[in-house]
Amino acid sequence: MGVSQRAQHIRPFVVMDVVAKAKAMQDAGIDVVRLEIGDPDLPTPDVVKHAAEQAMQHGDTGYTQSAGLPDLRVAVAAHYAAAYGVAVDSDNIIVTQGTSPAMLLLFGALLDPGDEVIISDPCYPAYPNYVSFLGGVPVPVPVRAEEAFRFRAEEVRAAITPRTRAIMINSPANPMGTTLPPDDLATLAQIAEQTGVYIASDEIYHGLYFEGRDRSILEFTDRAFVLNGFSKAYAMTGWRLGYLIAPREFVRPAEKIQQNFFLCANNFVQVAGTVALTQAQGDVARMRETYDERRRFLVPALREIGLRVDAEPTGAFYVFADASHWGADSLALVNRILDEAHVSLAPGIDFGPGGEGFVRVSYATSIEQLREGVARLAQWANRSADRSSAD
Repeated sequence: MGVSQRAQHIRPFVVMDVVAKAKAMQDAGIDVVRLEIGDPDLPTPDVVKHAAEQAMQHGDTGYTQSAGLPDLRVAVAAHYAAAYGVAVDSDNIIVTQGTSPAMLLLFGALLDPGDEVIISDPCYPAYPNYVSFLGGVPVPVPVRAEEAFRFRAEEVRAAITPRTRAIMINSPANPMGTTLPPDDLATLAQIAEQTGVYIASDEIYHGLYFEGRDRSILEFTDRAFVLNGFSKAYAMTGWRLGYLIAPREFVRPAEKIQQNFFLCANNFVQVAGTVALTQAQGDVARMRETYDERRRFLVPALREIGLRVDAEPTGAFYVFADASHWGADSLALVNRILDEAHVSLAPGIDFGPGGEGFVRVSYATSIEQLREGVARLAQWANRSADRSSAD
């Protein structure tokens, strides 16, 4: 008797190992500049915190319906109507304990063993891991920095087989920080309509667009699942609140998975989420301005110290920079920089073979920390160059 094959074969989320190492160094008294994780440093809006406190005082601490509080589902539907001009039935929404469980519901309801999901390479590593864990087959399609990490329509079409069930998209994207223009969303929607597959759209970074406005896949097709939540735009990562919008025929199957695996999301957190959607949009706008200020500093600063940024981020809070001239093995490079410069970054290999040679730099931290991190990286790069010259 031993560890299951499923558990043995799942890939680690390497950036979390980097987080653990950076925290251990901090606990040992080392000053580490933390640029590896997408955890906002800005506080959760006061109105949201107060709503949670009041809900707990009111006794909203028991189970809710597995699909989530009706008020929250109605608020999500109203948000999509106001932000995107699309009609979403609140009965098609299932509230989850973060967006990651929503992903389990999505792929659990959609996939049989051997079914395929097209994903970009690089991509958020949970996508292929969820698909594989549930017996599906992730099918990577390359996206390229010089093309702003956009799918080529002909390559997506070529990857579709009779077993393809979905095309996974993420805009704004992790780790790239890039966004898909409306024409790309329309083309992918057309491919889905023509081939009978679905689009699975991770919209967790909506609210953090810096150029133009958020565009949901639901503006372009009904053959779509949407993943979204409160972690990023509302600075609520630790609250663990998300949701799935699904086509009607998938709602009950997804709800049964929720009933068995999670029961429901936290009651008082759902109350706070309703308030976030209805009363905290001004806070989101102010946070977006702060991230944009950091972005405008960080991209040229990274270029100045020798990192290559072909695709400027236009959303989320990441820069995906080509550091291959510093080291071809991004994991070894990140560990070396952490040990020697005391700056933590995310290795590009964590996001797929197409990310090798890159590092992800998060600007979900203060401008002061970004300045210090860039200064340390510059000093480290100069020392490394001097050592290479001496050798």
